[in-house]
Amino acid sequence: MPLARFQQEEASALRPLDGRPPFCQVRELVRRVQADCAIAVDGNSYSVPWRLIGESVPVVVSDGQVRISHAGREVAVHAQTTGRRQRIVDPTHFHGVAGVARPVSVVVPPVTASAQPALLRPLAEYEQVVGGGWS
Repeated sequence: MPLARFQQEEASALRPLDGRPPFCQVRELVRRVQADCAIAVDGNSYSVPWRLIGESVPVVVSDGQVRISHAGREVAVHAQTTGRRQRIVDPTHFHGVAGVARPVSVVVPPVTASAQPALLRPLAEYEQVVGGGWS
């Protein structure tokens, strides 16, 4: 009988776990980086460097962390959050995004007399039409 065999032979060999989980849970996923610079894991959103938008990235969820890699290099590490619909953001993932202040040089050519449009008629003709001159 299995229960009798367990109690006689195997139970004495077991040791207490001292609060440690009996195994290390590791999940390996693949996610696509969305237009908001994030991936979704368990209903939560984790930021990724903006240059990876549209790329598929491997994700490892283990020991309370979400680790994101690309081309064999780790690009983001976040603490795994509990709950749902939360957004975890690392501000450095948005450095260099369009709209970040940077010097822009705009060249405006100076207005010169030659750039002024020429009058089609002399002012005297306009004065005659309106009935008098400028006083």
